[in-house]
Amino acid sequence: MKTTLDLPDDLLMEAKTLAVRRKTTLKALVESALRREIRPAAEVENPDPETFEVGPFGILRIKRRPGAKPTTLEEIRRIQDEIDEEDLQRALNPSRP
Repeated sequence: MKTTLDLPDDLLMEAKTLAVRRKTTLKALVESALRREIRPAAEVENPDPETFEVGPFGILRIKRRPGAKPTTLEEIRRIQDEIDEEDLQRALNPSRP
């Protein structure tokens, strides 16, 4: 079924960028987000209960080990920047592994 969504320009651009990073389509990204939002947290499948837990909004999150310090936003951004740089280098140099 087709429908029209009126989204803010910045949100649409972020969604399109995320879809490209994940090597998927905007349609698939929106569908996944809607399904995740609609289904109750109790129905979320946990592929690895030793590593993950289902958060209050039905989103999988990594279990924190007892005594471990919380991950900061700066650490997450640093890791994402490293991943983005690796992706860029692979795109610029496709012959390298």
